[in-house]
Amino acid sequence: MRILCGLFEVFRAGGLIQLYRNDRAIAAYLGLAIGDALGATVEFMTPREIAAQYGVHDTLRGGGWLRLKPGQVTDDTTMSLALGCSILAQRKVDALSAAHAFDAWMRGKPVDIGNTVRRNLLQFRKTGNPEAPYSDHDAGNGAAMRVLPIALATLGQPEETVRAASRAQAHVTHNSTLSDAACECLVFMVQDALLGADKNHLLHQYAHPLVAQHPEFKFRAVRQSSNPSGYVVDTIQAVFQSFFDTDDFRGCLIDVVNRGGDADTTGAIAGMLAGAAYGLKGIPAGWLTTLNNDTRHACKTQAKALFELGLTLQ
Repeated sequence: MRILCGLFEVFRAGGLIQLYRNDRAIAAYLGLAIGDALGATVEFMTPREIAAQYGVHDTLRGGGWLRLKPGQVTDDTTMSLALGCSILAQRKVDALSAAHAFDAWMRGKPVDIGNTVRRNLLQFRKTGNPEAPYSDHDAGNGAAMRVLPIALATLGQPEETVRAASRAQAHVTHNSTLSDAACECLVFMVQDALLGADKNHLLHQYAHPLVAQHPEFKFRAVRQSSNPSGYVVDTIQAVFQSFFDTDDFRGCLIDVVNRGGDADTTGAIAGMLAGAAYGLKGIPAGWLTTLNNDTRHACKTQAKALFELGLTLQ
């Protein structure tokens, strides 16, 4: 049984909702951006290559194959912000609005864009249909990396409403059963973490049931996920291993990005979860100050606005 609705009512009645809005929601968004910026440096590298070049990669130093500035983010964060803007403009999650927002984002020549995202947005331009055709081959992590605005805007809403909102944004570019399962699991985990659920609850309420329904996601008693690809199963395995086997925000992000592979996305998703779980006080000050100023401001502002929108849609 989800604890979300009961906790939500207790916090609202006790006047604590403001605290969580100003802390965990913002921390989740900043965590996403920090994980993105941290991981982008070592994207496509192997753990051995990372160790040879950096020892342990634990600094927002920029560089990488995209030659980023320190604290600069990639598509994980900028697509999330684009989705959030579309939700705020419509005051709801709307697939067509999301598709137009993503298309405008792509026209702005982002620093990076995934192949599946590009292909299905080009298809949207031709057809005007905001739902990509179903394909098992589109089980990448491009929809999972941008679920945070959904989690914030639908907090406290019925489970089926949340699932429908998650799929509306995901199917613009990734219409796949495994992608849907990962996205919805992450949304519910973030929502419960925002309201104080501990990691043991998240593990047994969401991670284990995901594996029970889709055994591909099994992350316990399997070889440590190194060099995870953009396949959503690889991504979730790496994120869950790092999130559940570490004790703080810093340790979680260092663990996941030093696995290499699609490190900006594993870092972004792990940062989102860890930010929601540990709050602002858990994020290292040095990482916060190095994060690009405009990105930091946008994440804070949008986190508050989406959270407040969610409250009005109860």
